[in-house]
Amino acid sequence: MAFDAHKECMSTLGDDALLVAFAGGDAGAARELTQRLAPRVFSHAVRMLGGDRAEAEDVAQEALLRLWRAAPGWREGEAKVTTWLYRVTANLCIDRMRKRRGGPDLDSVPEPVDEAPSAAEEMQNAARAEALQGALNQLPDRQRQAVILRHIEGMSNPEIAQIMDIGPRAVESLTARGKRALEALLSGRRAELGYEDDD
Repeated sequence: MAFDAHKECMSTLGDDALLVAFAGGDAGAARELTQRLAPRVFSHAVRMLGGDRAEAEDVAQEALLRLWRAAPGWREGEAKVTTWLYRVTANLCIDRMRKRRGGPDLDSVPEPVDEAPSAAEEMQNAARAEALQGALNQLPDRQRQAVILRHIEGMSNPEIAQIMDIGPRAVESLTARGKRALEALLSGRRAELGYEDDD
């Protein structure tokens, strides 16, 4: 009963407070923070790494390990935990991409989460996801990162600016150029991807 009450209390705390509690020796805070942040970090890494889920898992684990190491010196209210974590994740991904410049494996397309669509719709969705990931992979690292954070993760320009350590105007420029490049890369594939009726 006391454990349930503690767990419920943990779920109401902000990320900062949980990290400080973990630094003070509260293992429950680490569990709560991991459950809250690990899926988001993993998802971001998958997109940054071109769909490579195994490598994304390694990155997510390493990013969280770095967060635990940073916990003792964490000053509440100084930076958002998620902003710090996204920056570390993106940097780890960029390091890995630089090392493996041989090219990503586009055959590992993530399976659709929703099982309701028909087989044809699933194939269409998979083709669209693969096309988008393939186009994202052709963007320069910084453009890809900005586009993913803005248009896939749904973050605001000021948040992205903090993560990427650049100004909001630079974020706007990177996302605009990245979006134009994606449109150019995908424009010849509209009919193939089933977008011909969307105009």
